[in-house]
Amino acid sequence: METNPIKILIADDEPDIIEIISFHLNKAGYEVESAKDGSEAIEKAKQFNPDCIILDVMMPKRNGFEVCEYLRSNKQFDKTLIVLLTALNDEASHIKGLELGGDDFINKPISPKVLVSR
Repeated sequence: METNPIKILIADDEPDIIEIISFHLNKAGYEVESAKDGSEAIEKAKQFNPDCIILDVMMPKRNGFEVCEYLRSNKQFDKTLIVLLTALNDEASHIKGLELGGDDFINKPISPKVLVSR
């Protein structure tokens, strides 16, 4: 019986970050889509219906916190894992992300092995 691969959406305004994350997740067997800003992330999430969304906190148009809050207000994403990717290592940012519905944080610079393991 064939199972569908887990679908992951990566939203980051840095093309190099998207390329690195996508490469490692594809290699691990995940189906990956990407978005370059917060508004595109919302549109792609609606179309792609990912199992997991990796959101950069600092993006143009809508930041990761705004996208997270929007997605959590939409029943379609109730069971979607949301991981916030950030260079902000302060406690207040982590608390804010979790309060808005984020499930986890990964700090930049990113370790591909840590990312895949999470």
